[in-house]
Amino acid sequence: MEFVLVGGLAAAIHGSSLTTRDVDVCCRFTIDNLMRIQHAFEDQHPVHRMRPDLPVALTPEMCGQLKNLSIKTDLGVIDCLGGVLIVGDFYEVLKHSLELDLPVGKLRILDLDTLIQAKKAMGRPHDLLTVKQLEAVKQSATGGS
Repeated sequence: MEFVLVGGLAAAIHGSSLTTRDVDVCCRFTIDNLMRIQHAFEDQHPVHRMRPDLPVALTPEMCGQLKNLSIKTDLGVIDCLGGVLIVGDFYEVLKHSLELDLPVGKLRILDLDTLIQAKKAMGRPHDLLTVKQLEAVKQSATGGS
């Protein structure tokens, strides 16, 4: 799957202590990638987040029309986004990401500066609180400069 972790979980990995109830990823919205995402969650009973009565059953035709996809699974909610406010589409998000080497494999995550900018642009109270924490993390990492 081609995706970059971009939301509250990305903020937590960067050092925010705030919790999140979903996973936000920016993905490449191609038929192949969306079908891989669907396949990855098929054993977790995926349904559309806003219409839990509808199982996720993507077709190539549907994939060509999607800009975002919110899925509720047995594991929780994953929001698949075609882009990030003020950053741009998947390819722009990818340019502003870094790769983490985890025990289970590699993971791309939005870099700290870009995540701060995106959270500011969202402007919601919890995003602005996250910004304060991430700015403190950044300041601490740079020695206060």
